[in-house]
Amino acid sequence: MLAVIAASWGGYRLFAAPSCSGTVRLTVAATQEIAPVVKSTASQWVDTKPRFNGKCVAVDVVAADSGDVAAAVAGQHNSVLGGIGQASGKMKVPDVWIPDSSLWLQRLRATGGQDWVPADTPSVGRSPVVVAMPQPVAATLGWPDKKLTWADLLSKVTADAKLRTGIVDPSRDASGTSGLLALAAAANAAGDATGQAATVAALRALATGKATLRDELVARFPRATDAASLTSSLSAAPLSEQAVIAYNRTQPPVPLAPVFVDPAPLPLDYPFAVMPGISGDQAGAARALMVTLAGDAYRDKLAKAGIRAADGSAGGGFTAAKGTPLTPSPAAKPVDPAVLDRVLSTWSAVTLPGRMLTVIDISGSMAEPVPTAGGASKEQVTVEAARKGLALCDDSWAIGLWDFTNQADGANDFKEVVPIGLLANSRQDLANGLGTIQPKLNGGTPLYNTMLAAYKAVQNNWDPSRVNSIVLFTDGQNDDPQGLTLDQLTTELKKIMDPNRPIQVIAIGIGNQVSEKELQTITNTTGGGTFLAPDPAKIGDIFLKAIALRSAGTR
Repeated sequence: MLAVIAASWGGYRLFAAPSCSGTVRLTVAATQEIAPVVKSTASQWVDTKPRFNGKCVAVDVVAADSGDVAAAVAGQHNSVLGGIGQASGKMKVPDVWIPDSSLWLQRLRATGGQDWVPADTPSVGRSPVVVAMPQPVAATLGWPDKKLTWADLLSKVTADAKLRTGIVDPSRDASGTSGLLALAAAANAAGDATGQAATVAALRALATGKATLRDELVARFPRATDAASLTSSLSAAPLSEQAVIAYNRTQPPVPLAPVFVDPAPLPLDYPFAVMPGISGDQAGAARALMVTLAGDAYRDKLAKAGIRAADGSAGGGFTAAKGTPLTPSPAAKPVDPAVLDRVLSTWSAVTLPGRMLTVIDISGSMAEPVPTAGGASKEQVTVEAARKGLALCDDSWAIGLWDFTNQADGANDFKEVVPIGLLANSRQDLANGLGTIQPKLNGGTPLYNTMLAAYKAVQNNWDPSRVNSIVLFTDGQNDDPQGLTLDQLTTELKKIMDPNRPIQVIAIGIGNQVSEKELQTITNTTGGGTFLAPDPAKIGDIFLKAIALRSAGTR
């Protein structure tokens, strides 16, 4: 492939020359562990005085957190990645981006980035994702001779109280994402109901040792060899092989074992992404740099940094731990975008406690059958989605339930089925309340009046320790001529909104009769997001995605 790229330069003229008619400047943002290698290799290349169309080439390589760059790329296109939030004002989108994993590019494409995320992103390195364990702990599981499977690990994570697990927030760390995907796949192999229960149990176990940053996580590994330290410290966490090598190079009292688990999870693959919008000269220089990052000298520099070459082979100077396979492993299959979205959304729902009011439309049209759901009504598939969402939430959540249609409760267009309260006290009440949700024959959709009342209800007793939100399900448009207009609703919302007490509104439109513009006007005013389920049978996945959006905003 590289030979083809090199041969296809056509009009490019790169050669050593004593003088230049100008400068082609290229900014490169590379994830921290590979940035020094890229910078050193680029510097040596620039020292040869390459020219492009008579211009000298200058390359500025900076180390940058992949999540921070992803947030900047998304923000440039008015998009947001769940769990990442907004980029800092100092983070700029580079000409070339080398994140630690192609998962970042996949997540950006899923937000609508097909046109502004490059598709051709060759790998310039690889680091397998392993389960890092203190060597004495790994030895109790048969390391380095016995091969551990994700099914084995799942049973340990969910049943062995002595095994203290942790993870770097998978919304922000690709090795965490990869490990989570592998663990979820093992759980889902048990079947639908059992699989969800196993997934939730594993996620909650991992969440007890969750860290925002990798350095924060590795600091929890034992610092002494006595039994008390080993049992009270972190026992296992998905990390890259490079992170384990870097940790062991500090000669800690208890070295880590990089445990390779079957089937192999997605490795960190360090894609070389030439970002759109740069000039033709910059794009040509970027391609030339990419070819430079494929030589033997670069491969050996990678090895000294604990990173393998793009094909998985190890260059000279690579430090291999016991049980480490040095032959290239087969390329992992790309993850299904829907699976990636579902796993990260489930993680958010399970690990980010919230205070949420669920508001469900019970207008007459919600009784319509859904052909793709075996004839169940729109109301039934909505209630079932809410039930499954409730099962993901632990007892630290605070949740309330309303339904709405005209005169749902006397003169009111909404009815409080269960007040907002801790699930520790109200889980059964919510389950029973969902069982009472029924569409009202000839009932209308007083959306605007209900929305304002719901916002005021959540604003009352707003909780600073949680994400405060409203999740509203509706299959229609506002049809209450005696109620508020859309302009009046947004005006009233702006009057009562408090930037110090934010409330996110998540609107989920069911079927083909909703007005996306109407819902977006509301959620753009309050903050939050609008999601559409043209096929109501898909509402469960959309509900998960909607809950995940909460982590992108402020509390």
